[in-house]
Amino acid sequence: MINHLNKVNDIKIYSVFDDEFKPYGRVVKGYNFTELCDYMLTETSIPESGNVYYPSIEAMENMPVFDEVQNMLYGGMPIQIGYCNGRNTTYNGFEYHKGSEINVAVTDFMLVLGHTWQIEDNKFFVGNEKVFFVPQGTAVEMYQTTLHLSPCRTCDDGFKDIVILPRGTNTPLDKKCVSGDPESVLLLQKNKWVLAHKDREPLVRQGAHIGLIGENKELKY
Repeated sequence: MINHLNKVNDIKIYSVFDDEFKPYGRVVKGYNFTELCDYMLTETSIPESGNVYYPSIEAMENMPVFDEVQNMLYGGMPIQIGYCNGRNTTYNGFEYHKGSEINVAVTDFMLVLGHTWQIEDNKFFVGNEKVFFVPQGTAVEMYQTTLHLSPCRTCDDGFKDIVILPRGTNTPLDKKCVSGDPESVLLLQKNKWVLAHKDREPLVRQGAHIGLIGENKELKY
């Protein structure tokens, strides 16, 4: 698959098993996500267009692996398990959180990643990112300094992605405030700082800061 993706795209596609992924995160091993993946395959659907995201799904959080991930991967801090399914193929923007995000690839997908230290004056310039292929069944931890957004599909059917985050992340803010800290302009939801591409209308309508500068590149498959 990765060889094919590199043939049809004009940007290098790396694997999360390559050394190039190490500054962004790591492949997570030793946890059994099978029950979560089975739930995703049988109980969730991929929309006809766009993406859907649910921060917290009770049925997934009632599975035994929830306690293991919360107590070990997050050191006892409260977490949430949800999912993102969709058909995205473009960059759209970036987000980051204060705390790692775990993604479990229920299907193959690609991730477009950057670093928070590449943000200049609340802008990230296209060309500084890297794209990584995540094969089905792989779990990855993305560090809190890693810029990311929803995955990009690798087939017509779309993608399915389990998303694990500190509890409360990606939920509405109690109050939107802007301070003297320039980063405050990027805060869109709880524990969610966003730089949107101007063409990403759903994010722009929510009030996301337009900060991804350059072509809204489309990844082919």
